[in-house]
Parts: sequence; structure tokens; C-alpha cells
Amino acid sequence: MNVRIDEQVKEILPNLQLGIIEANVVVSPSDDELWGMIDSVYKHLQETLTLEDVLKIESIQAARRSYKKLGKDPSRYRVSSDSLIRRIPKGMDLYKVNNIVDINNLISLETGHSLGCVDLAKVKGDVVFTKGNAGDYYEGIGRGQINLENMPVFKDDEGYFASTTSDSVRTQVTEESKHIMMMVICFEGDSKLNEYIEKINSLMTKYAEAKILESKIVG
Repeated sequence: MNVRIDEQVKEILPNLQLGIIEANVVVSPSDDELWGMIDSVYKHLQETLTLEDVLKIESIQAARRSYKKLGKDPSRYRVSSDSLIRRIPKGMDLYKVNNIVDINNLISLETGHSLGCVDLAKVKGDVVFTKGNAGDYYEGIGRGQINLENMPVFKDDEGYFASTTSDSVRTQVTEESKHIMMMVICFEGDSKLNEYIEKINSLMTKYAEAKILESKIVG
């Protein structure tokens, strides 16, 4: 899958890195072992993290700084990892979706980075990581219409399909999905990005019968 970063976004966020994993997978409900890993991370954060601590996580701070540079309010439109992690000190359960989405959320919990996953059968042409324009919207998963103006977004030949706040309904991963892409967005870079990619590959191979087609860092 050809993925590039828009030149304007590169100028605003020169240290931005995208971890890209393309794979053929079998999507199914998470088994007890995978969900046990997620639950263990949840319980650890529940014991150690306050709501105020969430905004002290470096990767979330980096995302919030980047949103502001792009012209988006990170308190009104929270980066997905911020929204996910703050559920824990609020005493809210995590969503149990499917093995791919749950792996996505596990890595986000562990790293504080925004991750996305999409069904590549629903993505048309090459992919550009860019920022939305005034008047741009799409239907976010469980969120209704999302205002994409100045938001970091992935775009294909048919338009925007994923962002660091919420992925779209158009390309969401379901149990019918077979060919997927997972994206790790490191707004100010991360020296451990290769490790995160390797862990994702390992988890998807073990829990989703994945055949990894490509893993790379863009940026």
C-alpha cells in the first residue's frame, strides 16, 4: 500500500512518523488470552493513573501540541488515545469489538499513540496523510458526523476515511474484513516505533492468523 504524508503537514509536523502494517487476517471476537492481556493493562493503569495523569503522557502531549499547530482544538476533538485512556480513571469499561480493533486498542493503551485500522477492500487508490479542509465531514464510528477541518486525516481517491480522533464507518474493520491496514501515528516521532510494529505483527499473527504483507515507517 502506497502511503505518503502531505507536504503541508510535513512542514507543520516535521518529526511526524507513521507506522504502517498491511496484512491478510481472520477477524473474529478476541479470545480469552488476548482479552486477558488487555484487561491486565487496563487494571495496571486503573491502579496507577489519575485523570490528570492522562495529559502528562508524552505521546498524548505530542498529539495535543500537533493538533494545535494544525489548528484543531485537542480538548474538543480529542486524539483517540486520549479518549481511550481517560476511560480508565473514569471507571468506564473498554469496548470489546474484534481481535483487530482490540489489538489496535491494546497498543494504544501501552504507548499513548493514536492507532487506526481500516479494511483495505474499502480503500481506493493511494493513501495520503493530510489535514481536512473547511466543510469536510465523515461519519465516525459511533460518533456521528465529525468535522474534519484542520484534523489529521487519511485520504484515498474517494475522500477522507480515517483520522487520529475517530476512524470512519466507510472503512471500518468488521468480521467480514480480510485485508487490513493498521496505522500507528507518532506526531513527534518515537524511537520505539519499530518495536511497536513488531509487536503488532506478532499479536496479529498469533490472534488473527495474519499474513503480514508489508510493515514500514513513513516519515
